[in-house]
Amino acid sequence: MPRRVTIVDVAARAGVALSSASTALNGRPGVSEATRARVRAAADELGYVPSLRGRSLSAGRAYAVALVVQRESDVLESDPFFGAFISGIESVLAGRGYALVLQMGITARDVARRYRDLSSYRRVDGVFLNELQVDDPRIALLTKLEMPAVAINADRGIEGFPFPVVRQDGVAAVQEIVRHLVDLGHRRIGHLSGPQHFVHGRERLVAWRQAVLDAGLEPGPVLDGDFTYAGGVSAAREMIALPDRPTAVFCANDLSAVGFMRRLQDEGVQVPGDVSVVGFDGIELGTYVRPTLTTAAASPRLIGAHAATALLDLIEGAVVPDIEIEPVRLVVRASTAYAPQSRDLRHTSA
Repeated sequence: MPRRVTIVDVAARAGVALSSASTALNGRPGVSEATRARVRAAADELGYVPSLRGRSLSAGRAYAVALVVQRESDVLESDPFFGAFISGIESVLAGRGYALVLQMGITARDVARRYRDLSSYRRVDGVFLNELQVDDPRIALLTKLEMPAVAINADRGIEGFPFPVVRQDGVAAVQEIVRHLVDLGHRRIGHLSGPQHFVHGRERLVAWRQAVLDAGLEPGPVLDGDFTYAGGVSAAREMIALPDRPTAVFCANDLSAVGFMRRLQDEGVQVPGDVSVVGFDGIELGTYVRPTLTTAAASPRLIGAHAATALLDLIEGAVVPDIEIEPVRLVVRASTAYAPQSRDLRHTSA
């Protein structure tokens, strides 16, 4: 196995002191531009790759950032949204020499302990604050720890929010979903909600209810989908037992929508013949199921990339503004159709 090239080798090849080589390679002032160019040329010739430990000691950074997820472990296994989000983060980190530390905690206490450990031992330089909660205790904790952070889709109602935010508006997409269902003749529209302690779960519920009211309708039943496949299955059982079932259901995410559709079909309820179903997120799984899932397509990979860029810029001393990316968009597929009592509209609108 060939010996690893070190900074000592680079200094010898460039004919400079070790301290000068370190200064030149780390971009610090103190050497002439000619010396800096000679050192970098020597490093390129030798194929020198600086060690992460050496960079960390030299710059006083860990060259790592963290994503701490407060969920059961099977969520990461089953929900492709997280994979796309992490992929977006990695697409930026790799090019700037940073590593991602992924940790999980089940309870709020677990998560708080992990943040404190990451800060105390200087294992990371900053964190992503994902899946914001209502009155989220992590905000005060990270402020106290003076930990650089970037938040994903934080509540717009919080004044003086201490961290930069990367947002993708989903409210307009929920309004578009309801208009789409109303145009198909649906007059009883239900909602399969996510956990209401999550900001995005509450936001989607509020947006759905307001959009239905704006259409001059009474909101249909609200069932708990828990953002999981199993939650969708359980909610479908509940809906089937209702005496006045909705003809359309907006689900707070795609994973619960897929479980919801599957259980309905197992019970002989036709989708979309009896019930139209709409999801939210736009995960690829929605194109594999039958019928294919009408959904509001978010951009988790783009969100991750923007969040990573913002966090690294913040760590490196830049002033980072909030970032608004392109809104979530409605993608109409085969899981929505005219309401059973309104199928004649297909002829009058053709």
